Amino acid sequence: MRRAMTREETLLWKHLRGNALGVKFRRQHPIGPYFVDFACIKARLVVEVDGSQHLESAYDLARDRYFRRRGWTVLRFWNEDVWEDIFWTVFRIREVLAERVPGLE
Repeated sequence: MRRAMTREETLLWKHLRGNALGVKFRRQHPIGPYFVDFACIKARLVVEVDGSQHLESAYDLARDRYFRRRGWTVLRFWNEDVWEDIFWTVFRIREVLAERVPGLE
């Protein structure tokens, strides 16, 4: 279900929106029966920003399996990692985008 973004999601969204990484991201995007924090349709990339309630979550494992079976790559970042080092987080997303989108650097 859609909800207000956390401060970490808001911070990351500032770096993803408006084709900032060369591709379009959508936030709170539905994929099948699930809503994801961020999705890049062109790269088939899901980006999730999680708090400690997601630690060893069977629900998240099932979601990730659902996405992978449909050709999506899932990146999960902990809230504190995003908050403490947004540049590393964005760098990691760029790395995966470069692997999945031909011609994107």
